[in-house]
Amino acid sequence: MESVAKLYIRAKPFLAVTLLQSIYAGMEIIFKFALNQGMSQHVVIVYRYAVATVVTAPFAIVLDRKVRPKLTFSLFAKIFFLGLLEPVIDQNLYYTGVKYTTATFGSAMCNVLPAFAFLMAWICGLEKVSIRRLHSQAKILGTIVTVGGAMLMTLFSGPMLKLPWTNRNTHQKFTNAANEQDHIKGGLMVIAGSVCWSGFIILQAITLRSYPAELSLTVLICLMGTLENIIVAVVIERGNPTAWSIHLDTKLLAALYGGIVASGIAYCLQGAIIKERGPIFVTAFGPLTMVLVAIMGSFILSEMISLGRVIGAVVIVVGLYLVVWGKSKDGHEHLITSTSDSPNVAEVLVVPTKAQHMATTNHAITLTSTTSSNQDQIVAIDHPSQNSSL
Repeated sequence: MESVAKLYIRAKPFLAVTLLQSIYAGMEIIFKFALNQGMSQHVVIVYRYAVATVVTAPFAIVLDRKVRPKLTFSLFAKIFFLGLLEPVIDQNLYYTGVKYTTATFGSAMCNVLPAFAFLMAWICGLEKVSIRRLHSQAKILGTIVTVGGAMLMTLFSGPMLKLPWTNRNTHQKFTNAANEQDHIKGGLMVIAGSVCWSGFIILQAITLRSYPAELSLTVLICLMGTLENIIVAVVIERGNPTAWSIHLDTKLLAALYGGIVASGIAYCLQGAIIKERGPIFVTAFGPLTMVLVAIMGSFILSEMISLGRVIGAVVIVVGLYLVVWGKSKDGHEHLITSTSDSPNVAEVLVVPTKAQHMATTNHAITLTSTTSSNQDQIVAIDHPSQNSSL
């Protein structure tokens, strides 16, 4: 029995991260199914963020009551732009892109997020790169490979792979054929959304320096995103009041699943995994969502998979793991140098997790600052901890 217990303890993080990726995959399938049924992605995003706000607010009120700083005008401006970048621009672009393509395509493209975040952090001066170091070369090469894979998926389709079970259901073949005509537009929308999400990650890292109450920040961003998305949805869906109607249908399921399961439950689960094994562990399992979506999409949505998309997805995954490997070496170096005598440490290490397009600000950020006594201090947010358990 003792050996079984030890085996369970070792396997628990892997079971948890598999469950997490399954939750994300379920979200992709439910949203795509609802989109195929004519659901307005702009309206359901409003409902989803409203649900996420209501679900997470009580936890933020209780858990962050001792660490929540005052909300200044500067912080409010940052939260405004955070809500604009991810909940509004990214979400609307992403799900519109998925509407034009497939759930598998959107899920595969999400794996470019770490590369885009690294590139944007480098441009903003938050990421130091030394060309002579192997891990820096891996991050640069991984970014190039990832972007190349994304362009390959967008511009090249190739022959369709014939799966026996997809031939039995012709319900969505016409939908897929129509979507295929817009796969370039959809791909560009997903990529543009990923760029906005990367900007969100960078701004979030900066905001958490002065507002370390992460759960409260999540609620404020969700609330701001809800209000901003209402304006967007009202403008886009003007003259179409039926788009706002709620029934016992896929729209309600998408809103509740996205707000409660993919935001509330997944947020807590991901936080526990990150504390136990670190952000790199979660990011490394990101491609599992793509595989699960491809399998479920072919069964449930009868989505056709093309050879070009498969090759592009493989290229993206290779680039992703190059970036992840480089980031893991960065984290090791930061931990080693954090106890040095240098008085001018001010690094921001950004390691995006599979927070892709969730209605929460899941993150894994390590801020390294300098105290007044010139001793380096590491402030870890969702960082591995030996005292925490999953």
